[in-house]
Amino acid sequence: MNTNPQRRPTREGVLEAAAKVAAILPRTPLLPLEVDGRTIWCKAESLQPVGAFKIRGAWHRLTALSDEERRRGVVGVSSGNHAQGVAWAARRLGIAAAIVMPTDAPEVKLANTRALGAEVILYDRPGGEDRDAVSQRLCAERGATLVHAFGDPWIIEGQGSLGIEIAAQMAEIGLEGPDQIVTPCGGGGLTAGLALALPDAAVVPVEPEGWDDVGRSLASGEIQRVAADAPPTACDALQTPATWPINFEVLKARCPFGLVATPAEVRAAQRLAFAKLRLVIEPGGAAALAAVLAGKVELTDRTAVVLSGGNTDAEAFAKVLAENA
Repeated sequence: MNTNPQRRPTREGVLEAAAKVAAILPRTPLLPLEVDGRTIWCKAESLQPVGAFKIRGAWHRLTALSDEERRRGVVGVSSGNHAQGVAWAARRLGIAAAIVMPTDAPEVKLANTRALGAEVILYDRPGGEDRDAVSQRLCAERGATLVHAFGDPWIIEGQGSLGIEIAAQMAEIGLEGPDQIVTPCGGGGLTAGLALALPDAAVVPVEPEGWDDVGRSLASGEIQRVAADAPPTACDALQTPATWPINFEVLKARCPFGLVATPAEVRAAQRLAFAKLRLVIEPGGAAALAAVLAGKVELTDRTAVVLSGGNTDAEAFAKVLAENA
């Protein structure tokens, strides 16, 4: 078992992660959706036990810990979905988990993380407090292992297991596998994992308006940060200040560009997913579908779209559904 934190993610690691995930979780559905006369394929990760794809990377990461690392526990950083993935995996493996979460995280994500047995440590995201500094201090004090939300080779590989599933599911219905995959993107863990998993597919990351650091990084060839005056966004799951080098190494080789989804486009995608697919999708989880519905992606008959999560407050989701009703 290689626990060297300096290693880089590989496709072989993605395949290992996919086997681990398949051993404990059923595959999430791959649902057809007609858009502009074409059928696209929507991966419903909102139906995972923790309501998001993050369970994949968390399971791959925590199962790779040594016995001594398990005894010392783990620290995660998350606005809520990674938090629940780590908490779920930690509880199943008997590992103590502390999660650094922002004070403005959706209450449903805070409550669900605590319910899974993790210790929640709050930081002031609106006030500019650095979550990575908080988590690193905790790791130093406790001797714990940092389980980063996206800047970790095992996390990247684990998220890539989603792409392996999509390819297998499409093959079962007589398709060669995706030639294009459109995905929500925050720090780039999922996007990088998909790029490793699906080397023959175009990978298109979609970010919320004002939080498109990955898209700007791809355009410039260097890692860019979100502006200090970035606007508020309902896409809390994608609200990361910058990608990390370990992610960008993969992204710049496989993703020629990134796209942006506006708040109105995201809400429209949430409503359509509810009406046509009978799914509850959180704002960040709907970003990729939002770009597709807005005509920002040239569709093929083998386009896959990731619906990455469904952890949204009932009141907030009801307001989205009521809009334009």
